[in-house]
Amino acid sequence: MKRGLIAPTEDGGVSFETGPNVILLSDVMVQNGTFANLGEFPVLQMLYRQGMIIPGHPGNTGVRPLIIGSPEQVLAQLQYIYRGNYGLISEEELIDAGATPEQARERMRLKLKFAFGHICHPSELIDTQAIEGEAVEIRDGVFVRRLRLNVFEFSYGDASVTVDLNLQPFEQYECPYPLGFYHMPREYFAVVHSGEGDGWDINRASMGAVLMFQGRVYLIDAGPNILHTLDALGIGVNEIDGIFHTHSHDDHFSGLTTLIRADHRIKYYATPLVRASVARKLAALLSIEPGAFADYFECHDLVEDQWNDIEGLEVKPLFSPHPVETTVFLFRALWEGGFRTYAHLADICRLEVLKGFITDDESQPGITQALYSRIVDDYATPVDIKKVDVGGGMIHGDAYDFRNDTSGKIILAHTALRNTIAQKAIGSTASFGTVDVLIPSNHDFIWRAAYELLMGYFPDIAHHQIRVLLNNPVVTFNPGTILVKERQPAESIFLLLSGSVEAIHMNGGARSVLSAGAMIGELSALFGSAVSETYRAIGFVKALEIPCSLYGEFVRRNNLSGEITRIFENRDFLQRTWLFGEVVSTRTLNRIAKEMTLHRFDAGETIDIGPEAVALVVAGSVARILGEHVVEVLGPGDFFGEELAIFWTPSMFRLKPQEPTHVFLVPASLLAGIPSVRWKLFEASGKRMTSIFEGEHMGRVVLQWHEEYRVDVLRLDTQHRRLFEQANAILDAADSGRDLSEVLSLMDAMAEYAKYHFGEEEALMLRHAYPETETHRTRHARLIDQLADMRQLLADKKDVDSAEVLAFLKDWLVNHICTDDRRYSHFLNSKGVY
Repeated sequence: MKRGLIAPTEDGGVSFETGPNVILLSDVMVQNGTFANLGEFPVLQMLYRQGMIIPGHPGNTGVRPLIIGSPEQVLAQLQYIYRGNYGLISEEELIDAGATPEQARERMRLKLKFAFGHICHPSELIDTQAIEGEAVEIRDGVFVRRLRLNVFEFSYGDASVTVDLNLQPFEQYECPYPLGFYHMPREYFAVVHSGEGDGWDINRASMGAVLMFQGRVYLIDAGPNILHTLDALGIGVNEIDGIFHTHSHDDHFSGLTTLIRADHRIKYYATPLVRASVARKLAALLSIEPGAFADYFECHDLVEDQWNDIEGLEVKPLFSPHPVETTVFLFRALWEGGFRTYAHLADICRLEVLKGFITDDESQPGITQALYSRIVDDYATPVDIKKVDVGGGMIHGDAYDFRNDTSGKIILAHTALRNTIAQKAIGSTASFGTVDVLIPSNHDFIWRAAYELLMGYFPDIAHHQIRVLLNNPVVTFNPGTILVKERQPAESIFLLLSGSVEAIHMNGGARSVLSAGAMIGELSALFGSAVSETYRAIGFVKALEIPCSLYGEFVRRNNLSGEITRIFENRDFLQRTWLFGEVVSTRTLNRIAKEMTLHRFDAGETIDIGPEAVALVVAGSVARILGEHVVEVLGPGDFFGEELAIFWTPSMFRLKPQEPTHVFLVPASLLAGIPSVRWKLFEASGKRMTSIFEGEHMGRVVLQWHEEYRVDVLRLDTQHRRLFEQANAILDAADSGRDLSEVLSLMDAMAEYAKYHFGEEEALMLRHAYPETETHRTRHARLIDQLADMRQLLADKKDVDSAEVLAFLKDWLVNHICTDDRRYSHFLNSKGVY
């Protein structure tokens, strides 16, 4: 849109937009911490703004939107769009998420009214085309083929072009609008307006707000480009205490991965129905279990239509009629004369539209008169400040519904259009970065943050000693200002209290981003050495400035020198790795640096670190081997062991040093609780697996995966493909005449992965009450026994007959998937599991 490639046009008196009709998906769903495949709004642009779905529209030519990409990503995209359109899709899912049967019936009637009476899977509206090895035709003689991971070649006739979707390290998707920089004081109770757009606005951030209460920072929703928003407001991600979430549409949802960059699980406040809807959409996009949502956020369920106390800040979620589970929020805080109040009405429905939904026939889609009256009363609740969605259409609000509202101030938001004269007479506007202070602060909360960070950094030091460091000035740095320069000694060290700082090298090397809790210049303070990196403020930054001489004396008096030196050396190594280099605070890194241990492995030795740790290569190199093929070589700074230690997935690979190698073993229990690190492990593992299995170093492919083997549950199909890869590794080793011990080792690895996969299948069956669960479980047990019997047979014969192994694996794997597994496919799909 910004480049003019999507533009307004007119045909036969009908105004609409031009635009593309095909979406190419990234091979990996996350890049550099950010969602890569957010196709919800582009598909909506095609269907409605281009008119591809509207009856009688000049844009409706019979051509449907087309999604192309790897089979896994295409299926994930359809399910993500499905959840984005409807949220929870049945009374059963609503009840499972916490609704009463009466609420579930009422919500489904409304949901069906928005859906024109029928909840349809996106496959009914969208075409798909899987891209694997060979060139495939998109349409009209245009072909595409994958060259390697995330690199594609498009051709038409004799012309061709190569498209590379890979982001370089630290590269981010571009924000289309400039935001400037703002210096935000930490108020007692205030609303910072961080967006008024509707997701289509190319000049403004999507509707959202930052709520400050007693100096703590909360977000209301997390839309796209939220990292740019936080940088512009001088807020580091580690400072965010929690998020209040209204619903799962992308313009309120897609910034969630940014919040995962914090070094703590940010508190997630929503009603159980909203949380369940959001978790299912995230799970669909990433092919994970909905329950994994709690691995990244500290979930706190709010009770709908009641005041919930959040450490003195009270919040009342109110049901909002919308296609997906949605609430609006009322906030209040006690002050003289009563409460100060703020209402955030993001994504509401025009009363004119809602009135047309009223029906007395409970068997039909719609709403009751009682529900309509309740929503009218909720909209009209008087508050000091009320921000409302006035986006119009079928699923958004109308300024005219608030023309008689008695609130102190009404702010119109959630629109890409300019306000009309009539709208201007009803409500105000709030440009990015403006602040409404409801209760002013009479002291600076930044000192509390400084004290808490120092106590976290030096937990065993007496409080009066901490106050020695605390009795130093808090300084403010303007955006772009260098705090400490590389190759120069530092006169002071800085404890970051707010904002974000980038650490960079003059030669353009590694770049990391630091947030609240990071300590800058510590080694220089202790040893008088030059600083190894340049530290530069991204937005406005506040830091506690501690003279180096004072810090050195503090360390000496408390006998911390030896411990700090050891921890610093370990921490310095961690900070130079991709895994730990961004956002993880100094106190968190110190905790890891204390606990990790150094180990040495000889060349050719098989590495087995167990399920309790993740390994970081310090020096040397480690080969990841499938069969007898080296599929990846890990060097200094790379990691391994995350599959089992963090995600409880048995590894398919053997690990052997190619030379004497030193690794740090980091306790998995520490990493599992750091969302930013866990998220990077998830991103890197997904990219690593995709790259490996689409590479050219896998050996012979004897057992070929075919699309007709799909059970149409993405996570299970992905696991089936992994089993095929393991089977091929066994067959390749057998056919190549490898040693019997190597074949048996591969069979052992396959058995472990099969047990994991069968457990995943059975958990899904139990959760959704599949009637043949026990029968299927019995078949799984028999398959494990058969694999063990074949292994024992080979061990007893002390010989491998590749034809015999092929016949066994073909029957063992293919027949089970095509017969037993395909029986549950339709059942699970009918329950919304894809």
